[in-house]
Amino acid sequence: MKLRCAVLDDFQDVALSSADWSGVGDAVDVVSHRRHFPDRDALVEAIGDCEIVVIMRERTPFPAELFARLPRLRLLITTGMRNASVDLEAAARHGVTVCGTASSSEPPVELTWALILGLARHLVRESTALRDGGPWQSTVGMDLHGRRLGLLGLGKIGTKVARIGQAFGMDVAAWSENLTPERAAAEGVGFVPSKEELLETSDVVSVHLVLGDRTRGLLGAPELRRMRPTAYLVNTSRAAIVDQAALADALRGGWIAGAGVDVFDEEPLGPEHPFRTLPNLLGTPHLGYVTRRNYEGYYRDAVEDIRAYLAGEPVRVLTAP
Repeated sequence: MKLRCAVLDDFQDVALSSADWSGVGDAVDVVSHRRHFPDRDALVEAIGDCEIVVIMRERTPFPAELFARLPRLRLLITTGMRNASVDLEAAARHGVTVCGTASSSEPPVELTWALILGLARHLVRESTALRDGGPWQSTVGMDLHGRRLGLLGLGKIGTKVARIGQAFGMDVAAWSENLTPERAAAEGVGFVPSKEELLETSDVVSVHLVLGDRTRGLLGAPELRRMRPTAYLVNTSRAAIVDQAALADALRGGWIAGAGVDVFDEEPLGPEHPFRTLPNLLGTPHLGYVTRRNYEGYYRDAVEDIRAYLAGEPVRVLTAP
């Protein structure tokens, strides 16, 4: 009898066409679910008979309570090699192996710059006016050349964002708790000794930090008020790094000129969520990693994870720190 495998949150219905699943077809029946299951009971009903589940990033959290309700689950595969929404200790207690996949860092870098450019040149507003017969030119864009790009985090993604900023002729500076002047200098990036100074002196602030105890709520109302009223905030990292209510207040109150946001506490956003209507927020539905090459890599590796698990030699296993 074949094992059952559920692929969750396949919004674009591409999971089964993005990789060759025939290599596990003799042993596994695979079902893809396009709709999100925000209700825990509905999720359990949909996947309760599955031994294998493939999840997309952090769209569907797997806390301890969910593992307890899925006694048949034996293999959980997450796209990427880090997923803060999976309780790895609970998985181990319930005998569930958790595996990951490779993930490219280039797509979130590219989306970061799409948001920066969209904000700086008011692209959505101008494009909408052009299509709707509105005014021909109603905004004045912000020059990037000569302005300061402030990076919260100078890791793999932050470094690539910095190089593009330098190509635009921006003054690129960075801060994080672990960043050293030597590390910043090696990338040709200015070292700023405090978060407060970075916020106060930057024209664009872009977030590229890992979510953890030290970074959760890193930017709240006091920090957002330190930013220039002409500055933009961009977050393609994790929603919880920026206090969402404070960001909404900042946008309504004109503390900052605008924000480009790809990550939200609530995903998908509810129809009445204020972020859907704030005119100075350029929002995208968590598209940072959503590219064809990344999806092909995710699901190719997911098939390999299943094959290796069935052979008794699981690969890319995630364990609790």
